[in-house]
Amino acid sequence: MAVGTIVWLGSEVMFFAGLFAIYFTLRSTSPELWLFEADKHNFTFALINTLILVSSSVTCQFGVFAAERLQARSTGWKPSEWGMVEWFFLTYALGAIFVTGQVFEYATLVSEGVSLSSNAYGSAFYITTGFHGIHVTAGLLAFLLVIGRGFAVKNFGHKEATSAIVVSYYWHFVDVVWIGLFLVIYVLK
Repeated sequence: MAVGTIVWLGSEVMFFAGLFAIYFTLRSTSPELWLFEADKHNFTFALINTLILVSSSVTCQFGVFAAERLQARSTGWKPSEWGMVEWFFLTYALGAIFVTGQVFEYATLVSEGVSLSSNAYGSAFYITTGFHGIHVTAGLLAFLLVIGRGFAVKNFGHKEATSAIVVSYYWHFVDVVWIGLFLVIYVLK
């Protein structure tokens, strides 16, 4: 299961490499457009949203540590006693906040005239970040399935722990892709 996921993530790397190639190709053909449109981004908002997503990787990893201990649920109220379910719920919440932030940013940009069909910049921005958002949403669904499995089984074992670990591989991958997108879209001028 884990090896298959790693191989599949390799194909996802190629998919996102293609999206980055589209972005850089369009950017190279319209540098003035990129300068004009990139100024419409709220860097501080995007940075905070990025930090939320990156922190979700930390909470995800704590969930993995709990799963590796075969601790599905909390043994107390302190975070040091949380199980996989509690850490993954927190990860889910942070991921959902990130997606909500993306939707808010999209609405703001559309109100400023940057849409998918407005120009090459809009197309490149929405296609790259939109596909990333779809991947984050898929990760959120995967967390719900693993959390549900944590509640459904009588004995949380290695099979369930492996599912949690595999979902974490995907989540960390999605986070790394976002860091790349953030640097390219919001930092690289």
